Amino acid sequence: MEDIRALFARNLRRLRHKSGLSQEELADRASVNRGYMSDIENGRYNATINVLAKLADALGIEPAELLRRAPPP
Repeated sequence: MEDIRALFARNLRRLRHKSGLSQEELADRASVNRGYMSDIENGRYNATINVLAKLADALGIEPAELLRRAPPP
């Protein structure tokens, strides 16, 4: 089973890129410190459930999307 922190980080990075946002832009939209945002996206820190919700809202997605495993190929 994949580490949930790595899954979250990978999904966050993928969805941020898909939205065309920089880490700084997403951090600003979500009212999160940019350094903290970088640490979350690189799997160094765990995001709280509140931060997960803020990031999802800033990306215009449901919070569950940040935790969804990719379907098998």
